[in-house]
Amino acid sequence: MKENQEDLDLDLWLDRSVMERQNQLKNQFLHLLETVGNSISNEELTAFFKASRGKKVTKGNDLLGYPYQVLDLIRDFDKAAGCNIRLLNWFGHGFFILIFLGKRTEIPSNELLNCDFQLGQVDDPWDFGALILDKITTASPIRTEIRAADFQLWIKEVPIFGELKSTVRLLVSEIKKIISLELKHSS
Repeated sequence: MKENQEDLDLDLWLDRSVMERQNQLKNQFLHLLETVGNSISNEELTAFFKASRGKKVTKGNDLLGYPYQVLDLIRDFDKAAGCNIRLLNWFGHGFFILIFLGKRTEIPSNELLNCDFQLGQVDDPWDFGALILDKITTASPIRTEIRAADFQLWIKEVPIFGELKSTVRLLVSEIKKIISLELKHSS
């Protein structure tokens, strides 16, 4: 993204059709995330992770210069024993499912790998630039590395179809696969 253009791009600034299309697309993705969130019950989340704090949709305008929207499910971000499933719609970059697990929370890695997740190898669970743009992930994590890490952050890019109902079905199916896996806690 160009930062220091000398002249203001007044044509873009005054192009209502571009702004209207962008706002319509943001609203469509927001509706998509809300529909997916409403398709997963709080009881299902609590059955998977007892300390679940429910669901929340958040949006922002500047994740490394691009708008984004997230649906967080479970919402326990404790690096020791937390868990979160995040659907990230990052405009200009794609759609991703991320699973955050605290140090003492675990889903067997082979089950996540079988679902096409990769383990992030970042020091900060919110460093999406390193995780997504620089692809600092591995599809073949070593068990000792997983246990030594302060947290686990698994990621998977999800293809998005133009048709809303198909996309909702795909995303709900992906989440249900995750919450059907065996979650373990160690002390």
